[in-house]
Amino acid sequence: MIRFRRMIALIPIVLMAACGSDGAEAEAKAPAVDPRLRIVEEALGSALPDQAATVFAAVSASPNRFFELLDAAVAESAAAGRLLVLVDKRRPLDPGYEPDDLVSLNDYPLAVTRRDLRLRKAIMGAVLEMDAAARADGVRLVFASSYRSYEYQDGLFKRYVASYGEAEASRFSARPGTSQHQLGAAIDFDPIDEAFASTDAGRWMEANAWRFGFSLSFPRGMESVTGYIWESWHFRYVTKAGATLEREYFGGVQQYMLEFLDAYSR
Repeated sequence: MIRFRRMIALIPIVLMAACGSDGAEAEAKAPAVDPRLRIVEEALGSALPDQAATVFAAVSASPNRFFELLDAAVAESAAAGRLLVLVDKRRPLDPGYEPDDLVSLNDYPLAVTRRDLRLRKAIMGAVLEMDAAARADGVRLVFASSYRSYEYQDGLFKRYVASYGEAEASRFSARPGTSQHQLGAAIDFDPIDEAFASTDAGRWMEANAWRFGFSLSFPRGMESVTGYIWESWHFRYVTKAGATLEREYFGGVQQYMLEFLDAYSR
């Protein structure tokens, strides 16, 4: 009887040991949490407080995918230089900034409205790939504006101010130093007005631009976020990985992604 009682007493100990062993094994098998998630969470909270929870939930659901895209986008930007720099009304470029690899679009088989258009050589592979894909689908993309110097933008903004007043002009035209065009990686397609959205080219770009690394900079209804009215014709190259990152984690809003990247890189 005494011996039987001793055996009964040993059962909880054995069970606890077994559970402890299973728990240790389960813990050992649990995937490691990427330490960068904390940095991402902090950057989102700093840059996008209103969107942070939604974006971080998406990141947490597929962190490997997120960091794969993030690393690829950042690497391409670093290799080419300033492809993902945040330029807006609050964060201007230096007046003297000009990319050192600008090339004339006249040297490529592209349809243009002017003979003085230039873009960065670093993005021309993507530009040509996108143009060829559009042509294959029976769509003709016409390039109407590209790189603009600080001085050019200064003159353009002043002309708009003279015609519309400063407050109204600043809704659709950038002050010098705050235009994405100074980066040499932004394109305005013809026609440069709302009619572009209803053209074959406009519909094609809306559906396909992201596949080639391009993103609509100023979406409809986002003036309070971007600082500008809807510009269906204005696209910026943000790398293929960056365009996918924007699409999958930032609701397709370029400004959100760039503000996050700016905070994340500090």
